[in-house]
Amino acid sequence: MSGLDWNSEAPFEPGSTLAEALLRPTALYVRTVMALHKQGLLHGCAHITGGGLPGNLPRVLPEGLGVQIEADSWPVPPVFRWLARTGNVAHDEMLKVFNCGIGMVLVTPEPDRVLALLAERGEQGYRIGEITANGPRYALCGTVDFSL
Repeated sequence: MSGLDWNSEAPFEPGSTLAEALLRPTALYVRTVMALHKQGLLHGCAHITGGGLPGNLPRVLPEGLGVQIEADSWPVPPVFRWLARTGNVAHDEMLKVFNCGIGMVLVTPEPDRVLALLAERGEQGYRIGEITANGPRYALCGTVDFSL
């Protein structure tokens, strides 16, 4: 649809070919998650793969709990904006199919401490929402911005 081939420069990542940018291996979270777990900081975690946030996050929550996500609490990487625009992918479909920049969700009672520990490890984290009682299993507040 874009007219680009694999060797074309990625329009969302100057200096990389489309193939390099789209086929880059995903981040691995095992060491970080284990370090946080050993410190007793995690109540749960969800790897955000196919199904996106709405399909993966509710699975780690006990019955009776839900989550409210703040749509503007993290930056959407340019690749997802490009995919949405170039593929004419609907907003809700983007959130169901892609992680949109959130590869792992950590459920913790101490978000500030976890964010500080992530920063010490050279990793970027965001406080994206809160666990709720007696609410919907998954609620997105606002709209994730896929505009360029």
